[in-house]
Amino acid sequence: MLVTGGAGYIGASVASACLDAGHTPIILDDLSAGVHAFTSGRQFFAGDVADGAVLAEVFAAHPDIAAVVHCAAQAVVPESVAHPLEYYHSNVAKTVELVEQVARHGCRRVLVSSSAAVYGPAAGPAVSESSPLAPASPYARSKVMVEQVLADAAAAGVLRAIALRYFNPIGADPKLRTGQQAREPGAVLGRLLAAQRGAGPFIIAGTDWPTRDGTGLRDYVHVWDVARAHVRALERFDDVPSRNGFVAVNIGTGAGTTVRELIRAFEAVTGEPLPVREGPRRPGDVAGAYARVDRADRLLHWHAQLSVSDGIRDTLSWRRVRDAVLNGARRGGAGAAKGA
Repeated sequence: MLVTGGAGYIGASVASACLDAGHTPIILDDLSAGVHAFTSGRQFFAGDVADGAVLAEVFAAHPDIAAVVHCAAQAVVPESVAHPLEYYHSNVAKTVELVEQVARHGCRRVLVSSSAAVYGPAAGPAVSESSPLAPASPYARSKVMVEQVLADAAAAGVLRAIALRYFNPIGADPKLRTGQQAREPGAVLGRLLAAQRGAGPFIIAGTDWPTRDGTGLRDYVHVWDVARAHVRALERFDDVPSRNGFVAVNIGTGAGTTVRELIRAFEAVTGEPLPVREGPRRPGDVAGAYARVDRADRLLHWHAQLSVSDGIRDTLSWRRVRDAVLNGARRGGAGAAKGA
């Protein structure tokens, strides 16, 4: 399996899951966001996904690549708003080039990382693959565009494609081989950790949302479950029914977690109470949504196995070993040689 972006948070987790399932991941990453340490012990090519020369080298070394897992993308929403052309070039134009190149080399299975952001902020509470698409940022629109590129290419017989729309990945590889590259997790887990360290109370932004306890709701899915979903999709690729060779599949838990529930889970894992303060809604906030995962169960025979508490626990465990893993890998000569 060729895994683009295989030195990043999601891609490295997918590569680990492939290895554990007996498949060989070939990593292609330009290391602009990924880290070299996550290629340690894996077959690694340094380069851009749109570089035809690098892809020719990859396929010359591994002509038996059965599928491409396309995880390489820029994925910071505010950055996409500030630099939309950069995001469309990186996420969309380079995907077109990648698809042309891999098809030229005879590989006609593409599994792409997509996002629940394609549904937009107003979707919910239960979002299915048939819910209206309403991307609210250039990043999200780039994901819709990539899906359309693949759907059109599939309809023309160029390839077959599956898009996995994941919701809110959290956690780390339970074996602690990989995790988030940043020293601190982003979004809500980062704010919970800051409150735990005494940086001030955790602010609940709104307590009058139309949810079971009045606080916002999200579908937090463990990154290892996301990685497992990729493996299941790869293993069942030729058996997955699709419309004109393309299908999108939600990857989530099938149940949302409210902010209050997330706080309670965090306190249960750490064994410490958190300072919490209620505040008003923030501009742009929405009540939130969770994934309907019937299609993932039916087509991939996949469902999430790990809990939000597992995600919190693995996030904390990864924070404790992150520097040692990265620095230790570097001291040991991280990664297999290019093309090894």
